[in-house]
Amino acid sequence: MTQSVPDFSTLLSGAERSAVHLEMRDSYMDDPVFADWRAGLPVGRPEEYELPGEYRAWAEIVKETTGRGVVMRRARIVSEPVTAYIRWEHAITERHNIALGEQVRWLPRSKASDLALPGNDLWLIDDRLVLFHWFTGDGEWAGHEFTEGPATVKMVATAFEAVWDRATPHAQYAV
Repeated sequence: MTQSVPDFSTLLSGAERSAVHLEMRDSYMDDPVFADWRAGLPVGRPEEYELPGEYRAWAEIVKETTGRGVVMRRARIVSEPVTAYIRWEHAITERHNIALGEQVRWLPRSKASDLALPGNDLWLIDDRLVLFHWFTGDGEWAGHEFTEGPATVKMVATAFEAVWDRATPHAQYAV
């Protein structure tokens, strides 16, 4: 059953054990930090940005969540050779995700062909809540959907674990 979508910080604040994120696109919406990186400007940690508070807010949410002992894992399925966007994500993952307490793994799309995957990026909280993210063809935000439906939760959890088991830890994945 699809429900109204709770605020994301509320979802993470309610996490007790785990929060996993599956990303399957090769590029996403325009991002000012990505633009800075492409221009050769230094890109620091999220809490250091002099941009709208979204990056600082994200850093605080992640630090608070992992600080409570919630395991946060992020798996990225990517095409190879990777896009500029993925090169950027890889370049900043250590200081944007791992330094805040997330674990990150990468799976080349060519190694995911035999996996049953959901059709959209998602967050799975405590193996009981799923937040799907929708994007347009060019990577712009298009909305989201929230569900606690047992069959969907089970499918998502199974898919994420299959990706995670096959994926390469960030420190060992070269772009």
